[in-house]
Amino acid sequence: MRRSIRAALEQAAELTRNNRLVDGLAAGEAAIHAATDDERPEVRRWLDEHADDFVRRPEH
Repeated sequence: MRRSIRAALEQAAELTRNNRLVDGLAAGEAAIHAATDDERPEVRRWLDEHADDFVRRPEH
């Protein structure tokens, strides 16, 4: 997946965690729409693997 799409998904997660759900959904939706057919399976995997990122701060 392109770095720009990954960055948009990470931004969507950050916005959602910060109670900016509408903005987070818009950023995530834009990233999904920008993905090519070849990238979409990787986007789905990323979303599955990072679902918790949308609701709580990742542990470092």
